[in-house]
Amino acid sequence: MDGMSTPLTYQETITVPIRRLPGQGDLPLPTYQSQHAAGMDLHAGVPSEASVVIEPGAIVLVPCGFAMAVPVGYEAQIRPRSGLAAKFGVSMPNTPGTIDADYRGEVKVPLINLGKEAFEVTRGMRIAQMVIKPVPHTQWQEVQELPDTGRGEGGFGHTGQ
Repeated sequence: MDGMSTPLTYQETITVPIRRLPGQGDLPLPTYQSQHAAGMDLHAGVPSEASVVIEPGAIVLVPCGFAMAVPVGYEAQIRPRSGLAAKFGVSMPNTPGTIDADYRGEVKVPLINLGKEAFEVTRGMRIAQMVIKPVPHTQWQEVQELPDTGRGEGGFGHTGQ
């Protein structure tokens, strides 16, 4: 053995039913852009003849052209694309957004333009990323005292700069 460890290659795969909406057959389904990407890119389902312009400071809900059935026990997290944020100041006002297992409507992404110039969203443009994650349900156990920690009740900024 040469002392180098073998990289972990196992990835759990789940099946998620997905339905293209009428008139959206030309759009790619959510797609991983590399072998080990965590998120799948979502594409704008705006009409090709009517792109959407997001003025500085404005928020626009952009359709993605599909609906899906996230399995019970999972959620779909919708996250901004770092490239849009870094290059144009375009992000999401609620990040990550959550799509619950019982939602069956069209997936839409709220985009906000934090930049100084108007931003044009065109058909098929990659606008966000989606990650499917397991979500355990929480059961509360009411107690009189919580266990002590080194941090205690220290709030925002308490652990350092």
